[in-house]
Amino acid sequence: MKICLISNLYPPNVLGGAEIVVETMALAMVEKGHEVIIITTSPDDEEHVINRDNTVIYQLNTTKLYPTYRQTEAQGIKKPFWHIMDLWNKNTLHAIKNILVNESVDVIHVNNYKGLSLSCFKAGKELNIPVIYESHDFSLICPRANLIRGNNTLCENRNIICNMYVNKQRKLLNDNVDLVISPSQFMIDKFRENDFFNNTECVKIPLGVNIHSNKTVKNYDTIDITYIGTLGKHKGVDTLINAFKSIQNSDIRLHVIGKGYDEEEFKELAKDDERITFHGFVDNKDIIKCYEMTNVLVIPSICYDNSPLVVYESFSTGTPVIGSRIGGIPELISENYNGLLFDAGDCEGLKEKLVKVISDKELLKKLEKNAFNSLSHDSMNVMVERILEEYNKVL
Repeated sequence: MKICLISNLYPPNVLGGAEIVVETMALAMVEKGHEVIIITTSPDDEEHVINRDNTVIYQLNTTKLYPTYRQTEAQGIKKPFWHIMDLWNKNTLHAIKNILVNESVDVIHVNNYKGLSLSCFKAGKELNIPVIYESHDFSLICPRANLIRGNNTLCENRNIICNMYVNKQRKLLNDNVDLVISPSQFMIDKFRENDFFNNTECVKIPLGVNIHSNKTVKNYDTIDITYIGTLGKHKGVDTLINAFKSIQNSDIRLHVIGKGYDEEEFKELAKDDERITFHGFVDNKDIIKCYEMTNVLVIPSICYDNSPLVVYESFSTGTPVIGSRIGGIPELISENYNGLLFDAGDCEGLKEKLVKVISDKELLKKLEKNAFNSLSHDSMNVMVERILEEYNKVL
């Protein structure tokens, strides 16, 4: 079949795990004999058509204030205006419809849509092409997409402006989605709590990773603790740094991998501890080496993480995970089986879990074995087959 994947970002323009998932899914579908086109945003002021890896990538020039790829760098009044302008973009709707007609697409699979506007959903409806929405964040119910306030606390009740914005999105989305896919049940429940997709079928399909599963032989002379992800306060990196610093042990190391707007503040927080190393951004093709040298991965998020890709990648190497008990994370981590859980933002609670694995090598080895068995060794194939089944149902 001819599949159109819509994603606001697509490698090499990467800000998170969603665009990596979309690329690996696209390539896996091509391997299975399907034709795949990708519609995404342009990283500059030009539109591009790129042929790569037997796919066709359409990069559209959408909002003028700043490219979607630069959204974490934008400040001031530009940000709210960008979101308002991005609610509905007629030019984007017209451009997407032309591509869909010219390519004779059978099914549309929308992933993150910010920067392409909600009009990308309407394109399929107007052309009578089934639209599947796979949700990777909370953009529909939160302008910031993470349900976190500016003071880095969970947003349980929207203010009047955010509420108006969400109500407008609900109206614009209307009934333009035929099926919702989510890697976590938590996200499905959260959408329905906010009156989205109450009459639309929603299915949970866990993520897959395009990494050859290989249980790594670990070294226990030094316990290497690793964080991989965005360096933002909503990810709880400061909680991890403070918890680690409070442990008096010379045989432990903390590796912080990634980039983000709070990076310099985190470096300042960690500067007096020589055991902590910041590695910066690591390209996805090299990320496997980070898991191989890691004894335990930590996901200290204070936000509602949906279903972090790093957990799946970590498990593929037999690396256990300590994670916050929030969002979709507990759906992946089973206490004392493939990892440990602690309450989000609880520095002492995280310290307790870290000390537990540092001081008990046998427990660590047990967690490693179970972590490796927690993920199907052909997880990408399992995910893609499930998605193709859903395509066939809506068709």
